[in-house]
Amino acid sequence: MQIVAGEEELKHYLKTAVEIDEDRPVLVDKYIRGKEVEVDAVCDGVDVFVPGIMELVERTGVHSGDSMSVYPPYSISDKVKGTILRYTKQLGLGIGIVGPFNIQFIVDRNEDVYIIEVNPRSSRTVPFLSKATGYSLADIATLAILGVSLKEQGIFTLYPTEQKRWYVKAPAFSFNKLRGMDAYLSPEMKSTGEAIGYDDKLHRAMYKAMIASGVKLQNYGTVLVTLADEDKEEALPLIRRFYDLGFNIEATTVTAEFLKEHGVKTKLRHKISEGSEEVLARIRSGHVSYVINTRAILSGVHYGDGVAIRRTAIENNVTMFTSLDTVRVLLDVLEELTITVSTIDDK
Repeated sequence: MQIVAGEEELKHYLKTAVEIDEDRPVLVDKYIRGKEVEVDAVCDGVDVFVPGIMELVERTGVHSGDSMSVYPPYSISDKVKGTILRYTKQLGLGIGIVGPFNIQFIVDRNEDVYIIEVNPRSSRTVPFLSKATGYSLADIATLAILGVSLKEQGIFTLYPTEQKRWYVKAPAFSFNKLRGMDAYLSPEMKSTGEAIGYDDKLHRAMYKAMIASGVKLQNYGTVLVTLADEDKEEALPLIRRFYDLGFNIEATTVTAEFLKEHGVKTKLRHKISEGSEEVLARIRSGHVSYVINTRAILSGVHYGDGVAIRRTAIENNVTMFTSLDTVRVLLDVLEELTITVSTIDDK
């Protein structure tokens, strides 16, 4: 599975990545940028029960299994929640599901809700949502399959009151054990496990989940940045936040020039395609705390340097991010945990 930016890239993908004939059809979906939201539900053929709605931190384009999930949702409106619940009930009853099912949605910037897919089965988020909401979805769904209605189980509402605490599911990866695998997050699932963090405060729950999943968090050091052109404007305030926290900023040539032009003090590092191993040597040095590497989606232009940078980061146990949404969460966590220096006002 891959996101392609235009007709030429689609032709290249179909020629080189898949075999096509009548027995091997290829599904083509329209890519919509937006927030991804997920529900696990149970239908007994008459009623539907949705214990919780989960909002994914990473936007569409990253597999839901590789995304951080948050319950209750932290940024979608009540209007969107209502639409999601209505669609879930209509789909469960309309399809004729008796038992568990999972639906993934996209919410765009206009608050329009789109359906990615409906899975008439239990999903990997069932344990997480069961722990977070207190409703044992496996038990409820099994009884529904055996003919015990939701009402007979004492469930009379479509969507119960949301919990007051925050629950975060973070993916765990094994890239250092899977040689040759590109660590870039994509529509194909690459995580091999997950961890849960919960707290009365959202960012503390995120911190706990990230630490539990094996992410190495540091509030000092150097951030090495290499960005796709389409991500530079969005990334600028994020890199500035790292700088304000006291991090040193280093970047590949074009990214460094962009950051310097916008007032961020940046050390330039050359890439392999420029005839230098400087970037890789910096990652191996032990002084880099985080590597931020994004790849073009809209332009469809990819370079081999990114693969080498990501592989080197993994091999040297350097925390790496390929999604700006995850970087934003990391900064929220670091800003809450880090004691900043401030001057005393002169009265």
